[in-house]
Amino acid sequence: MLILHGFSFSNYYNIVKHALLYKGVAFEENKVYPDMAELLAVSPAGKVPAMTTEDGVNLSESTVLLDYIEDAYSEVLLYPANASERGHVRQMIKLTELYIELPARRLLPFALGGGEPPEALKEEVRNTLQRGVDGLNALATFTPYMNGETLTLADIYLRYALAIPRLVGKAHLDWDILASIDGLAAWDELMASTDIAERIDADQKANAPEFMARLAAKR
Repeated sequence: MLILHGFSFSNYYNIVKHALLYKGVAFEENKVYPDMAELLAVSPAGKVPAMTTEDGVNLSESTVLLDYIEDAYSEVLLYPANASERGHVRQMIKLTELYIELPARRLLPFALGGGEPPEALKEEVRNTLQRGVDGLNALATFTPYMNGETLTLADIYLRYALAIPRLVGKAHLDWDILASIDGLAAWDELMASTDIAERIDADQKANAPEFMARLAAKR
């Protein structure tokens, strides 16, 4: 059986978990944190998530895992059949990763550990996030999903990628990303209303105390 390695507080872990659950793939969860040697056995860079396939091959990096899942479990598809539309969905995923999630992550240590980030850092993050917001306003339709009437991996990716910009935007930028992208608030409610999302959110909440305790122990 496929094994998903990581922990439920991780938004990248939850992206892959959501895709597996949506496709109805049977899998086991192996709770492991980045500071554990066990993770290096399945993820060369020690990053969450990682996956051991049914063939016993270890894979890491969330977009790699998503592409593997799409190829290996094609009964339910999360990319459009048309090549141009697949490219469009991948473009929205990459934009979300590079201009929404990753820049906001730079402020995460301050949001979790306290203190105020330097103004220069906040301005740099804000400018990069604005590029992401502008890009999603141009590319995503939210009718009701990002690419139209059908859920794709872009929707799953964005749902969990938003966790950090929502946190740091409120805490350090006086900025609400849900109000910055046309249709995003209604889409967010739709995405949160599914049984899969509710299960993942509950698992994340349950894992939060342990994760935060491990984080505090490192300080």
